[in-house]
Amino acid sequence: MSESPDRTPLPRSFFDRPVLDVAPDLLGRTLVRRSPEGRMELRLTEVEAYAGAIDPGSHAFRGRTARNAVMFGPPGHAYVYFTYGMWHCLNVVCGPEGEASGVLLRAGEIVRGAERARPRRRSARYDHELAKGPARLATALDVGLSLNGTDACDPGPDAPLSLLTGTPPAPDRVRSGPRTGVGGDGAPHPWRFWIDGDPTVSPYRPHTPRKRPLDSGGPTA
Repeated sequence: MSESPDRTPLPRSFFDRPVLDVAPDLLGRTLVRRSPEGRMELRLTEVEAYAGAIDPGSHAFRGRTARNAVMFGPPGHAYVYFTYGMWHCLNVVCGPEGEASGVLLRAGEIVRGAERARPRRRSARYDHELAKGPARLATALDVGLSLNGTDACDPGPDAPLSLLTGTPPAPDRVRSGPRTGVGGDGAPHPWRFWIDGDPTVSPYRPHTPRKRPLDSGGPTA
């Protein structure tokens, strides 16, 4: 990165906006993960928006359940879910409280603490592959269901998750297209956003019914 990232925490008002405004605006932001092992930081390079009741690809499309309750707010909290019986994925809730929507954090560059991610991602040949895909991101950062509902706007120094202002990319570097692994009526929505040319961005794959994923994408928040 050519510029020093802004260390200012993102306020809750950042997330209390329509999901299609929040999602591309998360690119270049810094995700901080704190644990007893130490601190890790990731520059977000790829995300997907999910718009609740108006989005067939969303977990909240058919209403509130025990699984998706966090999505209904307040904004700025983490929605973590378990998928395919083997992976966790990390989302950030956004929009007004009571109207479920969220952004899946699909990929990023680990800019601090990569040495702690490598043992969890032994199949990654290079560091730019450590968080290249949503399940890989969650695995690299040691994100599991225990973090579901965590307030990413918590200003405390020991908060397990937080988001900093970082360094957003130039607008002409932001691209959008269909979401990975989403089928049905939600397939055409161009609600996946990424930084063009960044090596950490995961490859796009259309929805293909299967028992086990080739990629860690799929319907989410």
